[in-house]
Amino acid sequence: MLAQALRRAWDRRPRLGDDPARHVGSVVRFAAGLLALQICAAALDLALPPDMGRAVRSSPVALDRNGAWLRALPVEDGRWRVRADLDRTDPSFLKRLIAVEDERFWLHYGVDPVSMVRALVGNAAAGEVTSGGSTITMQTVRLLEPRPRNLGSKLVEIVRAAQLEARLSKREILALYLTLAPYGGNLEGVRAASLSWFGHEPESLTTGEQALLIALPQSPESRRPDRRPQAARAARAEVLERMRRAGAIDSFVVAEAAGEPMPGARAAFPRLAWHAAGRLAAAAPLRQATVHTTLDAGLQSRLEDLARDTARAQGPDATVAILVVDIRTRGVLASVGSGGLDRAGGWVDMTRALRSPGSALKPFVYAMAFDQGIAAPDTVLQDAAVRFGDYQPENFDHAFHGQVSVREALMHSLNVPAVATLARIGPEAFHARLESAGVRLVRPREKDKAAGLALALGGAGITLQDLAVLYAALGDEGQAKPLAWTLDEAARRGRSRGSRLVDAEAAASVLDILRETPAPRGRTPGALTARGPRIAWKTGTSYGFRDALAAGVGAGKVVVVWTGRADGGARGGLTGRDAAAPLLFDAFDLLDGPSRAPSPIAPRGAPLALTQLAEQAEGPVMIFPPDGSTVQIEAAGEQGRGLVLAARGEDLTWYVDGRELPVDVLSGRVVWRPSAPGFYRLVVVDPLGRSVSSRVRVRTP
Repeated sequence: MLAQALRRAWDRRPRLGDDPARHVGSVVRFAAGLLALQICAAALDLALPPDMGRAVRSSPVALDRNGAWLRALPVEDGRWRVRADLDRTDPSFLKRLIAVEDERFWLHYGVDPVSMVRALVGNAAAGEVTSGGSTITMQTVRLLEPRPRNLGSKLVEIVRAAQLEARLSKREILALYLTLAPYGGNLEGVRAASLSWFGHEPESLTTGEQALLIALPQSPESRRPDRRPQAARAARAEVLERMRRAGAIDSFVVAEAAGEPMPGARAAFPRLAWHAAGRLAAAAPLRQATVHTTLDAGLQSRLEDLARDTARAQGPDATVAILVVDIRTRGVLASVGSGGLDRAGGWVDMTRALRSPGSALKPFVYAMAFDQGIAAPDTVLQDAAVRFGDYQPENFDHAFHGQVSVREALMHSLNVPAVATLARIGPEAFHARLESAGVRLVRPREKDKAAGLALALGGAGITLQDLAVLYAALGDEGQAKPLAWTLDEAARRGRSRGSRLVDAEAAASVLDILRETPAPRGRTPGALTARGPRIAWKTGTSYGFRDALAAGVGAGKVVVVWTGRADGGARGGLTGRDAAAPLLFDAFDLLDGPSRAPSPIAPRGAPLALTQLAEQAEGPVMIFPPDGSTVQIEAAGEQGRGLVLAARGEDLTWYVDGRELPVDVLSGRVVWRPSAPGFYRLVVVDPLGRSVSSRVRVRTP
C-alpha cells in the first residue's frame, strides 16, 4: 500500500501547465510517503538489528608495560577469538587485504555493485558459482550470522551489510572482520593466527605471511599449514598472484615471498599473570582490543617461578601469593595469584582473597598514634598482663617484657603494647580511618558488633591488594591511593594527591622503625649490605597458623607476600617470620634480576637473507637500514632530506616496494625519501641477480 501511494504521488508530480496549488500538494504527498518509508525502514532496522553476539564474545589481549603479550582469554568451545587491533597491525597487510578482497571497501556502503555484476557475469559464463561478489562487510555479516550459502542468504547479507555500515565505521568493520575470520582449528582473528602460526604479533609481517593470512579464512581447514602444507602453499601462491594483478606487489616480490618457509606447527599462547591479566582482559570494553597493563612480564615470570618453588617446599597443600607495587604511580608490577594452576586452589587469586593480616596492621596503629600525638617512637609502654574489658591479649612467645619503647614493641611485634595503643586511638576510629583510605576490613558479625581491640592483632579480614595500598601509603608520606592496573590509571595516580592516611612525619617514623627489624635467619641486615635496598618490613601470622604473610617497603616498591592454604586450613608452626619473610626478601632480590620471561614475541627463523652466514662474494650485503629497524625522518615526501642507503657490493640497484630508486648523478649515492610513515621493504640487487632485503618501519615526529 505504501508503494502504491508513492507511485500515485509520483504520477501526480507537477507538469508544465499544471495548477501550482496542485504542484505543492503532490510534492507534500510524495515527501510524506518517502518519510513514511524511511520511518518503516528505521523501525525494521531497530526491531531486527544484526546479531553482534560473536563480536561480544571476543577477547582482548592483555599486554605488559613494554608491550609483551601476557594473556588473552578463549571464548566458547575453547576458541581463540582475539580482538584485532588495527593500530598494532602491519599497514601494508591491511592495504593488500583490501586490494585483494574488496578494492572499493572505503567507498561503498556495504555492497559493491561493480563486484556483484562482475560475479554474476562470471558465474553465468562458467555455468556455476565461482565468485559471490561479497565485500568485506558482507563477509563480516556472514561471520556474525553463519547461514547456508544460497540466494536467500545473499539477500539477507546485503541488508545486514547496510545495517552494519550504518552502525560502525569502516575501521571498526575491518577490525571486526579481522577478529572473526577463521584461520584453522580453534583460531579466530588475525592476532591469534599471527602469534600461533608465525610466533609474533601482526605488527610486522613478511609478504608471504600476509598472503597466507589472506588465504586462510577462505578455506581454513583445507589450507591449514600444519596439516596440509601443500594446499597452504598453493593458496598462498594464488593470493600472491592476485596481489600482483592488483598492483600491490611486483613479480620480484612474488618470487621472494613464494620461497618463504611454511609454518609447520602452532606456537603456544603466553599465559603470564594468569589471574590478573585474565581479569583485566575480561573487564575490557567490547571495542577495546588491547589492555596495556602496568605489569612487567620479566619480573612476573621470575616471581611466578619463585612462588612455585616456595609452594612446593612448604607442602602439597600450600600455595603462595606475591604482589609488587611501584609507589610513585601505584602501578602493579607483578601479581602472582597462586603457586601454580596445578596446586590445590591454584585457580583462586589469593591477592584478592580475604585473609587475616595477623600483626601486619600494627605499624598503622602506631602511625596513627604518632599522627594524633598520643605516642612517639621512644614513648615507654608497659608490656605486662592486662585485661581490656573481656579481652586479655598475650604475646606470641607467652612472655611479658615489662617496660618497652614503642620502637622496641613494633620491632619485636609485641601484642600487649599494640592493643593498649589501639585502645587509646579507639578501634572504631582506626577502622574508619582505614576505610577512608579505600581499604576494606571485614569483621566477624560486623553488623551486630562494634570494632574491637582484636583489630590490632589481625581480627579482621583484608586482601593483599588492600594491604599493599596501606604499605604504599607509608612509602608515600602517608598518602593513600588505589592500586593502578593499567598504564592510563598509573599516569593518573602519579598526578593525583590521594587521601591522607597519616601525616608524612608519622609515616617516616614508622618506616625508620621497621628498617631496624631484625633480618630473617640467614639474611644479612640491610644496613650492612653495600648495594641492596634497606627494607622496612613487617610480618603477620594469623590464628592457627593459617596465614603467614610479610610486607616490605624499599627501593621505591612495595612487596606483599602470603603463604598458606587456599581453603584456609591450619598449618602447624609456619609463622610469618619463618614462612613469609624469606620469600619477601627473595622477591626483593628479584626486582632487578635477570629476566626469566619467555623470549619476546618475534618472527621465528632468520630473515631469508640471513638464513646462512654468506661470504661477501656471494652477493650484496645490506648495511643501512638493517632488517627490522625503525628509522626516524624529519619529514616525508620530497621536502624531506631523505635517507642515504648503503650496501656492500658492485653496481647495485635499489628497490622500495618494487619501485626502482634512482642514483644521484652528482654524489653517486641512492637517497630514499619515503612518501609517508609506515612499513617498507627495501631490496638491493647486484648484476648477477643476487639480492638482499630489509624490512623497515619509517616514523616522523
